[in-house]
Amino acid sequence: MYRLTVTYDHPEDPESFLQHYRHVHAVLASKMPKLQSYDWGMCEMPDGSIPPHFLIAVLDWASKEDALAALQSPEGQAGTADLGNFTTPDQVSLSFAELTKQV
Repeated sequence: MYRLTVTYDHPEDPESFLQHYRHVHAVLASKMPKLQSYDWGMCEMPDGSIPPHFLIAVLDWASKEDALAALQSPEGQAGTADLGNFTTPDQVSLSFAELTKQV
C-alpha cells in the first residue's frame, strides 16, 4: 500500500477553505485513477486547544507506481492545479510513504 498524507495549515478564512475543499477539491481528488481510499477530516485536539493543522487528507493506492501515475494523470493534475484556489504552497505539506503492516 502506498499512502499520500496531505496536511493543511490553518487558513485565513476557514469557512471558505472548507467550502471549497468539500465541494471542489475533494471531488477532484476522488477521481484519481486506481485510488483505493480517500479520507479527510478537520483536525481537533482532545483538550479543545488549537491543533497544529486545520485539515488532513489521506489517500491510498495499491502501489507507488499507481500513486505516481494517478498524480500525473489529468485528474491528478486537475487536483494539483486546484490547490492555488484555496490555499498557498506554504500552507500545505505532502508526505509519501510505503506502508508496512505491523500485526
